[in-house]
Amino acid sequence: MFTSELQAGGVTMECVMYRTAIKDGPIINVIDTPGLFDSSVSANYITTEILKCLTMAEGGIHAFMFVLSAGNRITQEEESTLDTLQLIFDSKILDYFIVVFTGGDKLEANEQTLDDYFSEGCPKFLTGVLRLCGGRKVVFNNMTKDKVKNAKQVKQLLAHVEAIEKNNGGKPYTNQMHRMIKEKGDKLREQQRKVKSKKLASEIEVMKQDLELEHDEKMRRMTQLLERRLKQNSEAHERAMREMREAMRNYK
Repeated sequence: MFTSELQAGGVTMECVMYRTAIKDGPIINVIDTPGLFDSSVSANYITTEILKCLTMAEGGIHAFMFVLSAGNRITQEEESTLDTLQLIFDSKILDYFIVVFTGGDKLEANEQTLDDYFSEGCPKFLTGVLRLCGGRKVVFNNMTKDKVKNAKQVKQLLAHVEAIEKNNGGKPYTNQMHRMIKEKGDKLREQQRKVKSKKLASEIEVMKQDLELEHDEKMRRMTQLLERRLKQNSEAHERAMREMREAMRNYK
């Protein structure tokens, strides 16, 4: 379900939507996004992908999945990602947060459970995240071919999503950017409906051109806003890293 590979750069390079039908359950759409601090891509590319993600989830987001690798050390980039998500959206996303761990096979190889992993010295950052999101967490195995185990893990994830929906009155997460994108989509569909009902091909073409220009301008403004926010957070992250390295040099 979640791609995990041993490599320096991010695995996901662009927003991709995966759709699956759960047996005796709902149809699930999962949007995989690039890392916010992937050094191999530009801030402009990342902001464009964020807007692409919001467009895919025009009706709102039912859950945010913060994916980490079980047993691996939490990186500064992963900590900064959470700060950046709250900067781009707002702190309300934590009401929709689930911490997803990949690499459950590693824990099993060491005869550990996820609770064992936490009891043996859970990082302060992770403790804080779990407290803020109500302790919602689930672990997935990468290598197992056990269908029963896979189904159980998916069921645990969906139980968290259902709990989030209930806690938020059945309303998915939306913000100002979401509303702008939805408004644009609704406007486009309504105008298309009106023009098509008149069967005026020439008007359809003119309308498409006008709406594309309007859409491009709105997306450009939102991209610039997101880029500024990402740059500010990236600069703060770099300052913190420089200060930490300086402190370590002074300590030596």
